[in-house]
Amino acid sequence: MFLLFGFGTKRRHLGPGATRTCPNCHNTTRWSRTRQYRRFSLFFVPVARWKRRELDVCGICGTAVEV
Repeated sequence: MFLLFGFGTKRRHLGPGATRTCPNCHNTTRWSRTRQYRRFSLFFVPVARWKRRELDVCGICGTAVEV
């Protein structure tokens, strides 16, 4: 029997976020809003999602801060 499954973290872009100063690179830019979640798939079909959270991501260095 052949069983094909996958497990990992996915990010989905939701749109532009707020303009803020990054705590890592100290630049003031417009951040993007993303949703991150863990996912389990079976035969390329998503079966379960958990640990959903929304993040703002810096456009310069990629630092993510939970909203």
